[in-house]
Amino acid sequence: MKRVYNFSAGPAMLPLPVLEEAQRYLLALPGVGMSVLEISHRSRWFEEMRDEAEANLRALLRMPDHYHVLFLQGGASLQFSMVPMNLLRGRRAVAQYILTGSWSERAAKEARREGRVRILWSGQPEQYRRVPRAGEIRVPPQAAYVHFTSNETIQGVQFATEPETDDVPLVCDASSDFLSRPIPIERYALLYAGAQKNAGPAGLTIVLLREDLLERIPDGLPSMLDYRVHVRHRSTYNTPPVFAIYLFVLVTRWLLREIGGLECMAVLNRQKAQLLYDVIDRSEGFYRGHAHPESRSLMNVTWRLPNEELERTFLREAEARGLYELKGHRSVGGLRASLYNAMPCEGVRALCDFMLEFQERYDRRR
Repeated sequence: MKRVYNFSAGPAMLPLPVLEEAQRYLLALPGVGMSVLEISHRSRWFEEMRDEAEANLRALLRMPDHYHVLFLQGGASLQFSMVPMNLLRGRRAVAQYILTGSWSERAAKEARREGRVRILWSGQPEQYRRVPRAGEIRVPPQAAYVHFTSNETIQGVQFATEPETDDVPLVCDASSDFLSRPIPIERYALLYAGAQKNAGPAGLTIVLLREDLLERIPDGLPSMLDYRVHVRHRSTYNTPPVFAIYLFVLVTRWLLREIGGLECMAVLNRQKAQLLYDVIDRSEGFYRGHAHPESRSLMNVTWRLPNEELERTFLREAEARGLYELKGHRSVGGLRASLYNAMPCEGVRALCDFMLEFQERYDRRR
């Protein structure tokens, strides 16, 4: 069976060695005699797997001991509510949200259910084509926290560095660029990410939480929505997504042992994105990128063609070449190629070659 190049924004491609190892032991784990799909989350095997998942993550991010690692469910969408429930509910302070696209908009909308929210900066007037520049954000020192989305999958914009918040807790939805590059983890008070872009399959959400935030959490929250409960039970208050955590372990092993860590992964990701942006920039306007160059995402490249009919033709012919899931999000249209960690350079080169050929055949200015 031939695998196509899957440019989906998520669930996304997984590294081939990860899929092969999961396939190899799907029926029975070595020394266990049962499938990972059947094994108890109370078993010694799972406890060891959970411990390795945390250890590998700490190694990749160089994360100090005063951060907790939680393996939850519900995706980033549930975190849109859990963050303000834990850090804003019952407080007089105002949460500050930076809006750079569709996902940060949704996060702010959910936060308003729990307390006072202020939009610190919004890219909406410019159709979310960029992230704020240095000096455009001034954070009130009494703010409850500052929330931002590090990479917007729909609009294709990404923060190159973290916003400056001084002593105000910085909270980040890192779903679509998590583990794609090194980050200064101690700049963050709380970081969360759905796994289905770079870290594993859908169904797993990773939360990194600084110890001192636990003191801010109000009593009376539903148990499943209280970070303290999950910290006490080490992510096993309820049945965790065992298979997704297992695949997460395999992905982190791949990053550590085969890629060489996040510094090496970042170099590869920059190379892949540059290949595609070069084709767009050299097309003399036939391909029109959505994001401003200084805010371009390395994960999600978004662009348009001269008209929608040509975009439909592009998608049809791309699939015939084994290039799948290139349609832009329904809210903005156009085209989008997601270049997450598992997308090989060969896949990006195949897309670039196709784009050059497509322009040669359909650019009427030539």
